[in-house]
Amino acid sequence: MIVTSAPRPARIIREVWKPLAVLFVWDVIVTFTYYVLPFDAPELPVTLFGSALALFLGFRSNSAYNRWWEGRQLWGLMINASRNIARAARNFLPDPEGEDYKRRIVLRQIAYVHALRCQLRRQKPDEEVIRLLPRHEADLALQRSNVANGILDGTGRRIDEARRKGWIDTIQQAQMEAVLVDIANSQGGMERLKNTPLPHQYRWLPTVFTHMFCVLLPIGLVETLQFATPLGSTLAGAMFLAVLTIGDELVDPFANDVHDLPLNQMCRTIEIDLLQCIGEEAPEPLKPGKDGVLW
Repeated sequence: MIVTSAPRPARIIREVWKPLAVLFVWDVIVTFTYYVLPFDAPELPVTLFGSALALFLGFRSNSAYNRWWEGRQLWGLMINASRNIARAARNFLPDPEGEDYKRRIVLRQIAYVHALRCQLRRQKPDEEVIRLLPRHEADLALQRSNVANGILDGTGRRIDEARRKGWIDTIQQAQMEAVLVDIANSQGGMERLKNTPLPHQYRWLPTVFTHMFCVLLPIGLVETLQFATPLGSTLAGAMFLAVLTIGDELVDPFANDVHDLPLNQMCRTIEIDLLQCIGEEAPEPLKPGKDGVLW
């Protein structure tokens, strides 16, 4: 996610120069044709078309942003729930006998969020899981089709073992299970966003209509702008293309792009908070790079 407030002209140009170059060439062709073979083009249909398209693109962009913001809210709930499960493990298992279980529950939760991050980005979570879990526990989780859910199931079994050994009572177990339910619900919401794209009409029709509008725009403006048509039409088309691109970039908040949610940073925040909760050394927080992007 780009976290700097100042715009980066180089990045903006790099992302939009190709469609704008094509649009500018088309505008030049239309302008040249108008002076060689003059034609009459009514302005009103293009104006009405542009107004309707602006409403359509605005509605689509709002829908995409709502998906992006819901993804951020779900990860906020995940951060809070991770802190809650670590705090419960620390407070409910203070005896030296439960020290190992407390640490294992915390490490499992850290492995869980890293595995979930990798799943949402369509990456293999093997390395993160093996780094944080004993090899036999990591192998059990990696055998599951949903690795993150397999780790969460194992955490529930560890809590049940602690209750059967008498380290926690049934009320404490129920409290910790309630936190696991919150974690599972957050994961389910993230998977819903990831696996359910916007309807096909929301993705295909705006793209077609926007490109049609950019093709018709210089034809409707050439009589008014004349030699300035390439500049004016390209700038107007750039605004519509920008709104179209915004919707495309926000529709999947968990993709591994500069405009998506900083899952690495949020997982690192969880790892730091949970390790410090049990008094262990934690890594440094992730910071934006020189390009102002936080992954």
